[in-house]
Amino acid sequence: MRETEKAISEANRKLRELAAERAEAQSALNQLNAQSQQLSARIATQQAQLGRLFTRQYYAGETDTLRHLLSGNDPNQLARDAHYLSLLSRAKADLIRNLGGILEEKKRLANAARVKSEELAAIEKRQHGERAELVEQQKKRQAVLSRLSDRIKAQRREVDKLRRDEKRLARLIEGLGRIVAKPKGAPRPQGPALRNERTPDAAQGDGAFAQLKGRLSLPTRGELANRFGTPRQEGGTTWKGVFIRAQNGAEVKAIAPGRIVFSDWLRGFGNLAIVDHGDGYLSVYGNNESLFKAVGQPVKPGEVIASVGNSGGNPETGLYFELRHLGQPLDPLRWVGLK
Repeated sequence: MRETEKAISEANRKLRELAAERAEAQSALNQLNAQSQQLSARIATQQAQLGRLFTRQYYAGETDTLRHLLSGNDPNQLARDAHYLSLLSRAKADLIRNLGGILEEKKRLANAARVKSEELAAIEKRQHGERAELVEQQKKRQAVLSRLSDRIKAQRREVDKLRRDEKRLARLIEGLGRIVAKPKGAPRPQGPALRNERTPDAAQGDGAFAQLKGRLSLPTRGELANRFGTPRQEGGTTWKGVFIRAQNGAEVKAIAPGRIVFSDWLRGFGNLAIVDHGDGYLSVYGNNESLFKAVGQPVKPGEVIASVGNSGGNPETGLYFELRHLGQPLDPLRWVGLK
């Protein structure tokens, strides 16, 4: 299951990147087409002007200069007419040169547009391949889940298994340079069901993380199915974070600026992302369908880092979310606003 869920995450990440590339290439192609249309309009204008100049020169040039001299016409007028004809010829030559340059530019734009069109076709072909790969991996995952469904249900009822999962996450965080400490205080009652409607945006998260308490938002919208400190139904342990029921594929956003320090599959938590916010603060995002960021990448508040799923054998679709300081779990609801 680890390999298929990682493959699904990778296929979705590639599709997301290809969609961004396609949008960029399409925008460039649209700009090239707009420039080409502008040049076509300029060419039509230049050709019309050139046609008028040819007509004027034709009619002006019909007059025989020698006949004018013999008839006794004003020599000054003849000089003015000759100057006018030379100006017409010069203007005609300039227009022809400009028209040639515009035609060359249009040819260049046409070649650039052809290249962009070929690039778009290649991107679409790659997208088709990635979608086929995604469908194949989803089928494999479904087959694995079908084979393991009874075993997974049994394992989720085992207290020892839950403890092992928590220890695995604790060891991971300790390996990231944090000190793991047990949460203090007695479990609090679950209380009425809550729903989160706010998600992080770029305006949130300025300043040191400790100063953001009460100003943050949960990473995705949805119903809070489990809360920090409440006993698990299986018994023997309590929730170290919150589980937010959400639709499969919904965006998971970073709650504050930081850097990705873990982005991989972890038993019990599926496709897991961890963001380091500095001063010992970490945010943990588990059970994702896909991870969009790699270790070492910086993230901004409100930036999409993953998509909601049920990886890791979770029977429900949603996001498991934790906050930790120096390894110790914090109640996320004390740090966020829900509406």
